[in-house]
Amino acid sequence: MTPQPPPPHSGTRPHFTSMPDLALRDLGGAVVWCNDDLFAEAQNLIKTGPAEYRPATFGHKGQIYDGWETRRRRSDGVDQAIVRLGAPGVVYGVVVDTAWFKGNYPPFISVEAAAVEGVPSVQQLLDDTEWTTIVEKSPVDGDTRNPFKVDATSRFTHVRLTMHPDGGVARFRVHGRGVPDPRFFRYGHFDLAALENGGLITACSNMFYSSPNNLLMPGRARHMGEGWETSRRRDDGNDWVQVRLAGQGRVNLVELDTSYFLGNAPGSATVRGRDGETGDWFEVLPRTDLQPDTRHRFVIDLDRPMTEARMDVFPDGGMARLRLYGVLTDDAETALIEQWERGEA
Repeated sequence: MTPQPPPPHSGTRPHFTSMPDLALRDLGGAVVWCNDDLFAEAQNLIKTGPAEYRPATFGHKGQIYDGWETRRRRSDGVDQAIVRLGAPGVVYGVVVDTAWFKGNYPPFISVEAAAVEGVPSVQQLLDDTEWTTIVEKSPVDGDTRNPFKVDATSRFTHVRLTMHPDGGVARFRVHGRGVPDPRFFRYGHFDLAALENGGLITACSNMFYSSPNNLLMPGRARHMGEGWETSRRRDDGNDWVQVRLAGQGRVNLVELDTSYFLGNAPGSATVRGRDGETGDWFEVLPRTDLQPDTRHRFVIDLDRPMTEARMDVFPDGGMARLRLYGVLTDDAETALIEQWERGEA
């Protein structure tokens, strides 16, 4: 049975929690400041995995929590943490996860965001930065993932989480679409599919074990859980994933990395491309056998622009990373830079 491409993308936003978490430490995010984290450090907010809890594990400062926890306030005020996004971009929504915080979660939170050029100091962020509210002061529940949709369309580099007045938050997820500075693209080949370069998963057949967003993360996977893995197929079909590239470009090198997938790597894979959401799909990499736990690299002799790519794996399994190295077309580079200079994201 020949696999068929999915229908054209409708242009509507998917539910924001399916979008990449731009704040993840693994993507380069960092908690650059907080006013207090006496009980549990704020860096826990951006860990990749869900918060863990072991009862009756006490340190010098009390019960050990896998999250951010401040002391009890005895005066007016709020507690805050500033996160530098690993991939600056447009924020579609945030999740304030209070997992395991039951009697010590904040009753209200709010979230602000800012766009700052370069690498600002903490003092610049505190004194000279204009912050935009993206989540008004809102109630949250304890031991719960509290989602908040964001309607902003601007590109942000930093977000500030405020607890009213104090308490604990386990994880802070900032879901959105990466929007890099396109002026960096003119200095050679780069990964057109990478999240940090504006690549975006737009559809996939199956994400039973792990998210396809992992395919576009920076660096090498450190274990099988950092890749994309599907459930076992019991039919004659195959699994696939579709990616919108940073812009219209020409792909010269494809990398399919099955690292850490030993007994569950795909037997083979293909890569196709198309120019525009309604364009015809064309072959980039023909169906090629794959080896387990291996970084496969293929030089592509194809002088054809594309804005989207689709990887099909046969019949199912796991892939650690998908890389599509190339360059933007001159028109795409010019359009992205002009859009950037107009302040559009």
